[in-house]
Amino acid sequence: MTKVIASVAVGLLLLLGLAGGFLHPGGGQAVAGGPGEKTVTLGVKNMYCAACPSIVKKSLEAVPGVAKATVSYKDKTAVVIYDDSKTTVPALVKVTTEAGYPSAPKN
Repeated sequence: MTKVIASVAVGLLLLLGLAGGFLHPGGGQAVAGGPGEKTVTLGVKNMYCAACPSIVKKSLEAVPGVAKATVSYKDKTAVVIYDDSKTTVPALVKVTTEAGYPSAPKN
């Protein structure tokens, strides 16, 4: 019985790892620390509820070259790690704006 539980646990971890891209770096996500990796902080408008950051995050992470997006409802910001050979800051601003959340780079 213990072997069955251990096998199921390992299988679930493997499945979650593949879905999240961390066991398979080529799984649609940029590998952290790559040569073209940049970070930008965007000020995001129109976030009025707890669901808004999820929409902004999904919009940004759908852009090819975006490795990670962390969105803060409290701070009204999105910190985006992206490969600058695959996307640009104006492209990131465009997708948030098209999703209903206009943004601009913060200084």
